[in-house]
Amino acid sequence: MRASQDELIRPGTERRARRRRAFAAAVLAAAVALTSACTSSSNNNKDGDKPSGSWQSGESPPKATATITEPKADAKNVPAATAISFTTEKAEETTVELKDAAGKAVKGKLTADGKSWLPAGALEYGQTYTATVTATGDDGKPATATSTFTTMAKPAKQIAISSFLGDNQVVGVAMPLIVRFGRAIPQDYRDDIQRRMTVTSKPAQEGIWHWVSPTEVRYRPKEFWRPNSTVSYRVQAGGLPLGDGWYGRSDLTVDIKIGPSLIMTVENKTKRMTVKRNGKVIKTIPVSLGKKSTPSSSGTMVVIEKLRKTVFDTLDELGPEEGYRTKIDYAQRLTWGGEFIHAAPWSEGVQGKVNVSHGCVNVSMKDGAWLFDNTRVGDPITVKGTEVKLKNGNGWTDWNLSWDEYVKGSALPYEPPTQPDDQTSPSTDPDTTGSPSAGPTA
Repeated sequence: MRASQDELIRPGTERRARRRRAFAAAVLAAAVALTSACTSSSNNNKDGDKPSGSWQSGESPPKATATITEPKADAKNVPAATAISFTTEKAEETTVELKDAAGKAVKGKLTADGKSWLPAGALEYGQTYTATVTATGDDGKPATATSTFTTMAKPAKQIAISSFLGDNQVVGVAMPLIVRFGRAIPQDYRDDIQRRMTVTSKPAQEGIWHWVSPTEVRYRPKEFWRPNSTVSYRVQAGGLPLGDGWYGRSDLTVDIKIGPSLIMTVENKTKRMTVKRNGKVIKTIPVSLGKKSTPSSSGTMVVIEKLRKTVFDTLDELGPEEGYRTKIDYAQRLTWGGEFIHAAPWSEGVQGKVNVSHGCVNVSMKDGAWLFDNTRVGDPITVKGTEVKLKNGNGWTDWNLSWDEYVKGSALPYEPPTQPDDQTSPSTDPDTTGSPSAGPTA
């Protein structure tokens, strides 16, 4: 089925209204119901008391049929995020048009399943719109269905929707896309909003959304983002029902760029970090990991934040005997539990030989400065061979899950792209929203 929102179809609403007024009162209800059923597309008949389609005069009716299932004709209080849902039969081509009360066309496009049409943005509150669906069969004869409806008044209970990333930000190849909601989204509503969440990347990359908590959903591709990709993600939540009388406050669109591939790998056995840029080893760095009583986590982590200078203070957490307050340079957070990559001049003599840290990846001042200058938020680091495994949810642990595990976090069934050049992934994340950051380790 081909579809185009650019072809404009005259709905013929006034003609059908005149015809209904001529019907007897006994069949009025049936006539109203037909406003969203299949009708002829011919508008040549000027007599409102006679059938409008020329096929009524002896020619065969169109093979195709069209029916608008939502919003129903004359519906009131329709959510401003409504889609135009429809069914067609024997249609070679289907077009959808939506106009406001002044006759101005609303931009939009078909959804991925081809069963509904979604406006490009939330509709205006308290306004009347007319939707027209036209189906044309192989006989060339169009059949149309129309539905005129009125959107709801602006709701008092609205949920804010935000993105961790801002427009034009450049991030690492492991950066998950993070969308947060100002209120928990009930499970029964997560599939609704996920259908309104799309990711477009150039070049094309397969990926999915994953709910990590009722207030946070994340997206990652199947493999790391390709270096220097452009990524745009959109959440069409304005006016969308989100449970318990709450509605999305507004739509959200974010455009970002992926930087060069910089991947760090740490082997506990050798006490070395290997740094690769775009697949080529560019540096090997001696490290000291966590000692046996405070081991570093083994797993794949992502740089969450970068702090040129900071202070690690664990006195309140660990007490005066175990706690410490230390000035730190070139700190890069990896977990909420307090694991960082950072410069540790006090351990430079044993880096590459012995683990002495409180769980962090200790490097020299020189190497710490080099790493800080070359990394970005979103760059990945994998630590191997330590005594404990990374706990999922302790940081952006999206890449610590296998692809099959990640897919299970989607509120919608996973559908792989049907074509190699498919660049848009429908909307489908770890528990970090509102998670307090634990004290740092050194």
